Amino acid sequence: MGLVSGWEYADGFRLATFRNRASMPGGVLHLYLDGDGRPWRSRNQVARNPTPQNALVLGLLARDPAPALYLGRPCYQGEQEAEGCEPWLWTFGRYSERVISAMATALEQLIEAESIDRVTLIGYSGGGVIAWHLAQRIPEVERLVTIAANLDLRAWTRLHGYSPLAGSLDPAAGPPMREPVQQLHLVGRSDQNVPATLTEPLEQRFGPSFQRRLIAAGHADGWLERWPDLLGWVW
Repeated sequence: MGLVSGWEYADGFRLATFRNRASMPGGVLHLYLDGDGRPWRSRNQVARNPTPQNALVLGLLARDPAPALYLGRPCYQGEQEAEGCEPWLWTFGRYSERVISAMATALEQLIEAESIDRVTLIGYSGGGVIAWHLAQRIPEVERLVTIAANLDLRAWTRLHGYSPLAGSLDPAAGPPMREPVQQLHLVGRSDQNVPATLTEPLEQRFGPSFQRRLIAAGHADGWLERWPDLLGWVW
């Protein structure tokens, strides 16, 4: 894909990065956040390495003509045995304050080091949950784009019969997105993991600023080929 890999250090964690360019010239940055990967091997057995095996988000990044960067999560990309890592951070606490804080610190460091003025967050699946929380905290974030994101954790876990994500921060249970962040929530029409019915109540609750669009896609399929056109909505 021609991506440049690296690491960002934040709050005691080492977070993987991938760039579509060797350097960032400042100005606008598109920051991509991946899904949960595979937190569990089965309903009762935690996965040893939760890193996503599907390269969808890296593919989206590679097709973005703007300066763009993929920021990994704590304990992902082979860091699951690192000091401070424990399975709780990719299972029940996958969207916990500890995870969100570390990623916010990493983003703030990138903004300062590379003179970034404006950030567009693009979060896929569970990465959309993290993107929501980062957009609430980082002043330079001006746009939030989610793709097939499970933004109502309580409804999502109930739908699938999962245990509640105790310790994780639920966007649906918090305040509306801060102004003036522009939102675009892309929902797959045939998504069985995060069906469109889960985001309908959020559109009603959060009002017109919660812009939601249905796309002819599933949870992971259909996004890559449509991404160049969908990027036209992100600019």
